[in-house]
Amino acid sequence: MDCMINIRPIVAVACLSFEARIAAGPGVTVLCGDGKRLPEALEAAVRLGSSGIISFGIAGGLSPRLAPGHWVVASKVVSEAGQFPTDQIWSQRLMRALPGAVHAAIAGVDAPVAEAATKHSLGKATRTVAVDMESHVAARVAAAHGLPFAACRVIIDPAHRTVPAAALAGLRRDGSSDAGAVLLSLLRQPRQLPALLRVALDARAARRALLGGRRQLGAGLGFPYFGELQLDVA
Repeated sequence: MDCMINIRPIVAVACLSFEARIAAGPGVTVLCGDGKRLPEALEAAVRLGSSGIISFGIAGGLSPRLAPGHWVVASKVVSEAGQFPTDQIWSQRLMRALPGAVHAAIAGVDAPVAEAATKHSLGKATRTVAVDMESHVAARVAAAHGLPFAACRVIIDPAHRTVPAAALAGLRRDGSSDAGAVLLSLLRQPRQLPALLRVALDARAARRALLGGRRQLGAGLGFPYFGELQLDVA
């Protein structure tokens, strides 16, 4: 009987390229981009060997208590496919590393939630405080493979604010920004400009929080099970 140390990386799931750049680091494999292709990419990463899956990045606010830059560590993910609890030990480590973080349920959806009224309805119906388009996919794959799962997200747009169409138009499927699409949307609807500038300020606060939190989480994004002894029976 031989002992070996578990050093397989964890998989971090993000939507935008800047989130992916922040999440990257020792012990972390990052997947970023279109949620429609995410399940296949996650399955491939799991086949290559992974210790756990974490959803990392920004989220829309569903609770009026949360402002841009506030961290949410998920207690569970609620979606149409069901409810997926997060790993308690991993979540506790995330909470300790992110002072001021809220520990609560988050919602996972397949399409952007932009309207303030829709955010209110979703939060009330699901009893969640934040929403994103990746966490439920990551949670489902982790559950299917018996892998530890966690999610930590920073609020970018508060619950009371509607996201302008120009902001959504500027997102490519690979997670990068499309300035041309933003400009075209503004030319069609110039009245979006004040709201778009507000989004830019919110995004700056969210990015600053992500960078600060990432430094606190360290290698493996706070994953607590690196170094566990696994028994390999010959």
